Amino acid sequence: MQDKEIKHQPGCEDELNTGLLSVAEAQARIMDGVSALTAAETLPLRETLGRVLAENIISPINVPSHTNSAMDGYAIRAADLPAEGVREFLVPGTSWAGRPYLGPSGPGEAIQIMTGGMMPNGMDTVIMQEQVERDGDMVRIGTGHKPGQNVRAAGEDITEGQAVLAPGKHLTAADTGLLASLGLAEVSVYRRLKVAFFSTGDELRAVGEPLGPGEIHDSNRYTLYGMLKKLDVEIIDIGVVKDQRELIEQAFKKAAGCADVIITSGGVSVGEADFVKEILEKLGSMSFWKIAMKPGRPVTFGQLDDAVFFGLPGNPVSVMVTFFQFVRPALLKMSGETDAASVYLVRARTTTALRKRPGRFEFQRGVLEQSVPGEFTVHSVGAQGSGILRSMSEANCFIMLEPEQSGIEAGQEVLVQPFQNLI
Repeated sequence: MQDKEIKHQPGCEDELNTGLLSVAEAQARIMDGVSALTAAETLPLRETLGRVLAENIISPINVPSHTNSAMDGYAIRAADLPAEGVREFLVPGTSWAGRPYLGPSGPGEAIQIMTGGMMPNGMDTVIMQEQVERDGDMVRIGTGHKPGQNVRAAGEDITEGQAVLAPGKHLTAADTGLLASLGLAEVSVYRRLKVAFFSTGDELRAVGEPLGPGEIHDSNRYTLYGMLKKLDVEIIDIGVVKDQRELIEQAFKKAAGCADVIITSGGVSVGEADFVKEILEKLGSMSFWKIAMKPGRPVTFGQLDDAVFFGLPGNPVSVMVTFFQFVRPALLKMSGETDAASVYLVRARTTTALRKRPGRFEFQRGVLEQSVPGEFTVHSVGAQGSGILRSMSEANCFIMLEPEQSGIEAGQEVLVQPFQNLI
C-alpha cells in the first residue's frame, strides 16, 4: 500500500507556528478598535465612588479656605518672637476650629489657638502649647522658634480656579474626599458600560444540575461574572447556549440589542460544532486571531451591530488569561478611563524551575512573595494546563515569559504581573 501524506493545520502544540499574532500586536489592535463612551450622568457624590469622572473639576474655593493653625498652641506676631531670653504675652482670647477669635489683638499679645482654628488678624506664627508656660492670662515664650511656623496658609492645598481632576479619572475614596473638600455635592460621571456574556457548548451544565456522561459544570460564566464585577459594569448574563446554529444566532442578536460589549467563551476554534465564527461573519465584522500565547491561543474580536465583541477560548484558564490581557483594558478604555492600558509589573527571582519551549508568550501562574522588603521571589503553582482552574485559584500573579525564552532555572529573574485586585 502506498503511503499517503496527511495534511494538517497548525495546532496548539506547534510552538514555532508562523502567522500567529503577537500578544502586543493583539493588544494594540484591540485598544485601537475601541473608543470611550460619551454618555454621562450626574450623581450625588457618595454614589460616584468607583465611577469614571466625565468633567473637568475646577476648584470654586481655596482649600483650606482660611489661614489656620497646624497645632494646638498660641498665635503671635513673628515680630514679637524673643531674640533671646523669655518674653511674656497677654492672652486675651481663644480661636477654636469653627469658632474664630474675632476680637482685637496687638503687639505683645498671644491668642490661644486650636488645630484648624483661623489665625487671628495680624498674627502669623504659632507656638506649640508644649513649648510655652501658661500662668493665668499670661504665657511665657522662649527662643528657638521660626517666623511662620505651624501655620497652614489659605489655598495651601488647592487654590480657587485650580484644575483639580480631569475626565477619565477613576474615582477613589481620596478623590471623593477631595471633591467634598471643594463643597461639590454632585459630579458628572460616565454611564456604566453594559456587558452581556454567555457560554456555548452542549457539554455544559449549570451549577446544581447533575452531570451526565461527558458533561461538565459551566465555570466560565462564574469567573467572567466575578472579573466583570470588579470593573463596576452593568452585567447581563445570558446563560449557556447549546451548540445549535439557531440558538447561537438568537443569543447574539439578543446580546447586541441590549449591550455595549458581548463576551462569549468557547466556540472560537476550528471544530465542526463551532458555529460562532460563521454566525459572526454573517451578522458582524470580525477578526479571528491565533495569538502566539499560552494559554489562550484563539481569540475573536470585532463588531456586532453597535456592540464590541470578544470571543474567548473555552478552557477555564484561557478565559481568565485572555480576559485580563485583552478584554479588561478595552473595557476600562470604553468606560472612559485614561490609564486603561497601564500594567503593573515587577521583577522577581523564581525559586522553582519553569518549563517552557520557545515560540509563544506564556502566562504561567505563580505565587509572588516578599520575604525581605524590596526583594521579591516567585514560585510556580505547579501544573499549568489551560483546563486547570485550580492554578488560578492558588496563584496571585502571572509569571510572564517572553516568546524567545526557554526553560528558566531556579534563581533566575523573571517578569511578574501581580493580580492585585483583578480577581
